[in-house]
Amino acid sequence: MSIHFQRHPENPIVVPGKWDWRLAAVFNPAVIYDEGRFYMWERTAGGLRPYYCYFGMLVSDDGVHFEHVSDKPVFTPTMAGSKYGSVQDPRVVRIGDTYYMTYAYRPYAWSCHPTGVGVPEAHETVHPGVVRPAFDPANPGSSNVSGNLPDNMTRSGLAISKDRVNWKHHVWLTPDNIDDRDVILFPEKINGRFALLRRPLQFVGPRYGVDHPSIWITFSEDLENWSEPQLLAKAEYKWEDNRIGGSMPPIRTSRGWLTLYHGVETVDPKIRRVIYRMGAMMLDLKDPTKVIARCRSFVMEPETYYEKFGLYIPYTIFPTAGVVKDGILHVYYGCCDTSIALATIPLEELVEHVMRS
Repeated sequence: MSIHFQRHPENPIVVPGKWDWRLAAVFNPAVIYDEGRFYMWERTAGGLRPYYCYFGMLVSDDGVHFEHVSDKPVFTPTMAGSKYGSVQDPRVVRIGDTYYMTYAYRPYAWSCHPTGVGVPEAHETVHPGVVRPAFDPANPGSSNVSGNLPDNMTRSGLAISKDRVNWKHHVWLTPDNIDDRDVILFPEKINGRFALLRRPLQFVGPRYGVDHPSIWITFSEDLENWSEPQLLAKAEYKWEDNRIGGSMPPIRTSRGWLTLYHGVETVDPKIRRVIYRMGAMMLDLKDPTKVIARCRSFVMEPETYYEKFGLYIPYTIFPTAGVVKDGILHVYYGCCDTSIALATIPLEELVEHVMRS
C-alpha cells in the first residue's frame, strides 16, 4: 500500500530574507496549533561564515500564510550561553499552561562551504577575542560529522515560556561531552513522567548494540534528572544506512504514539552525498519504549525541485513539526536547509498505513 503526502501548491511557504539574521536560510521549524492559530518558530541563518543560527517567530490563521511577530529573533545563541554560538532545530510542545522548546546548541558556530552536491565542508570559525585551538582530525573525541572540536559538541537544551514569545533557557537535557541532538519532548506526561527522545551520536558500537546513530528514549519527573537512555529504534534499512533521528513531537492517536523520524542514506561518501527521508513508527501509548509498528520503507522523500536543490544540503526533507487539525496532519519541514514547506495527509490514512506495514 503506497502513501503520498500532498505538497502545498504555494511551497515553500517560508523563505529567507527581510532581516539580516535570516538572509541566508530558514528551515526546520517548530509549529503548534494553539487557541485557534498556528504558531511557528523558524531556525534561521543570516550567513554561512560564520553560521550563526537564531529562532524567529511567526503566526498564521490558516497554517500556510505566516507573518512575523517581531523583527528580532525570539531566541538567540546568547540566550543559550554564547554570543558566538548557534541555536538549532526547535521543537515545541504545550503541557498545561507552559510551552516547552527543546533545541540543539553549539557554543561556537562553525563556518560552512556548501558544495552543491552533498554535506557542506566546514571549518572552525575564528571569533573575535576568542582563542580556539586548531581542529585535529585525528582526535578521537572529535565529531565525525562536521569536524567540530570536542568542546564544541552539539548539546540539547530546554527553554520555557508562558506566552509563546518570551523564552528563557531552563535546563540542559544532555551532557556537554557527547554530540546529542534531535532531542524531543512528548506532548504530555506518560505515567506521571516526561518522556524524551534523543539521538546521541557517539552511542554506536558493540557496547550500544547499534552500528549507526539511532533513537533513544529517557524519562524524568522533574526535567532535570533523567533515566538511563534506552534504545528505542535503530537504523535497519538501506534508506537509513547513515543514521536515524526523531523528527517532530510524537502524535497521540487511538492506536498509539505516531512517531515520524528522519533517515539518512549515504549515496556517495566521496562527495558526502546523502538523502534525507521521513520514516514512521507507532509506539505503545502506555509504554512508549515499545515499538508496535514500523514502516520498512520511507513515507516521504525529496520529490520537488525545492526539496532536491537548495543552498545547503541537496536532496533533503527534514520534518520537525506536525499539527493535526480537522483530521488532517500538517507536516512542516525544512527543504535542503534553505526554506520551509508544508505537506498534508489525512491522519487516519497515515496511521492505517503504519499499522499495516
